[in-house]
Amino acid sequence: MKAILALEDGTWFAGHSFTGAGEVHGEVIFQTSMSGYQGILADPAYAGQMVCLTAPLVGNYGVTLAEVESSRLFCPALIVKECCQQPSNWQAKESLPDYLSRHGVMGLEGIDTRALTKHLRVHGNMRGVISTQNLSVDDLVLQAKALSSRCGTNLVFKVAPENPYVWTTNGPEPAAMDGTLPLWPAGQGMRVVVYDFGTHWETLRLLSALGLTILVVPPLFPLSLVKALAPQGIFLSSGPGDPAAVPEALSLIRELCSLYPMAGLGLGYQLLGLALGGKSYKLKVGHYGSNYPVQELLSGKIEISTQNHGFVLDISPVKDLQATHIHIHDQSLEGFQHRKLPILGMQYLSGADVSDQGSLVCRFTNMLVSHHSH
Repeated sequence: MKAILALEDGTWFAGHSFTGAGEVHGEVIFQTSMSGYQGILADPAYAGQMVCLTAPLVGNYGVTLAEVESSRLFCPALIVKECCQQPSNWQAKESLPDYLSRHGVMGLEGIDTRALTKHLRVHGNMRGVISTQNLSVDDLVLQAKALSSRCGTNLVFKVAPENPYVWTTNGPEPAAMDGTLPLWPAGQGMRVVVYDFGTHWETLRLLSALGLTILVVPPLFPLSLVKALAPQGIFLSSGPGDPAAVPEALSLIRELCSLYPMAGLGLGYQLLGLALGGKSYKLKVGHYGSNYPVQELLSGKIEISTQNHGFVLDISPVKDLQATHIHIHDQSLEGFQHRKLPILGMQYLSGADVSDQGSLVCRFTNMLVSHHSH
């Protein structure tokens, strides 16, 4: 089925939909990972973004249960050069076209993804529209221009939970409640409240694997209830969009900083930095892929990281915050720690398992142990 992708600057590409008829819109970005499309689609940090994959063939390993990172998909569209209709993988439970169709995600193939990527690389990420219903380029360009900018748009409450929940071996389950107060799940580890701004399940798996007892709460969970829960630490999750567009969270985070050891990941790290006096700004094309070099400043170690963010922090005005990680390509900030308080944050998760001592969850756990042993 013929489909058109039109960008706000008038550039357009003709391809075809491999998921049926429809029309979707969002910010068009490119993602340089060679694999991992299932995690990308299910990561709330990509909410509202139509993702162009630079790998030329996508879908050859299908969809597996082991890669499920959320209960639903968040990308409105996946843009590829070629989609494999029949996966070759003994673990596959579903093909990529069927998976996208079931979740209402548009699949566009047959366009020159290299040309699209180069265009975005030069001119920056853009708003766009994909349609099989209206093939008038002029109409679609006008629609793209009328879309809201990602700057200043609060996407958190479109993806975040409304109620507390706990992480189990079977995934998330509603937390037992005592009136308005959620109850801690069974566990002997240190108790951590995780503020969910749009997390993917890998973070919760890693926190749980390190022996922490975790209770996950909505983005504006009241301070009075946190005090009643008496946690030993606070973790701010990743999520989508512009951190400056979530001002209602900043005063809450600022109060939490004075009471508990804290860590922030992704959007949570950005919100933590803003609450402590930093600033944020939008990158031209963002960091989306699995091949970004980051330097840990204390050791000088370079690691290749997986990233998915369009906004970055500037903490230069804040004397109490110290940069810990820097992006090699553009020198943007990737991590910080507080000079006096048990507070740290990283832009990316780092590490696929609990053996990676440089990962944020390991550093956070070690910080909790050190803080509570004194």
